Amino acid sequence: MESVWDYPRPPIVVPSSEHVVIELDGVVIVDTERSLRVLETSHPPVYYVPADAIAPGVLRPVAGTTWCEFKGAASYVDVVGVDGRVVPRAAWHYPEPAAGFEALVGHVAFYPGRMDRCSVDGETVTAQPGDFYGGWITSKVTGPFKGTPGTDRW
Repeated sequence: MESVWDYPRPPIVVPSSEHVVIELDGVVIVDTERSLRVLETSHPPVYYVPADAIAPGVLRPVAGTTWCEFKGAASYVDVVGVDGRVVPRAAWHYPEPAAGFEALVGHVAFYPGRMDRCSVDGETVTAQPGDFYGGWITSKVTGPFKGTPGTDRW
């Protein structure tokens, strides 16, 4: 069991061999055992999957970035399902991350609440509360988690 309150700040990047699967429109769009987890105090882990583990044609770049005080400028992508449905800004990546986060190059993180199903080692993930953070909650992680109303100043 991991408590998010034992995670560091600033965050760290940790390789993971857990089996990560992401589904959209009834199709597996990611299936990998080569992800990275970003661990940060008060947040459930964010899983970054290697770009080569993502089904071709699923990601479509969009304009605009956000800024992370630790990782730098994040770029966003729409995720396109097999039926042509577009899930806007459902994933992000760091093309040129800040020092210490270079391992994130070539990896993409997905908002689990915007996909049909995300799982880690067969367990369906619960999305981190709120609309901004992309943490993946499993039974291996305890909170409380940042993202619920009233936690914006944590």
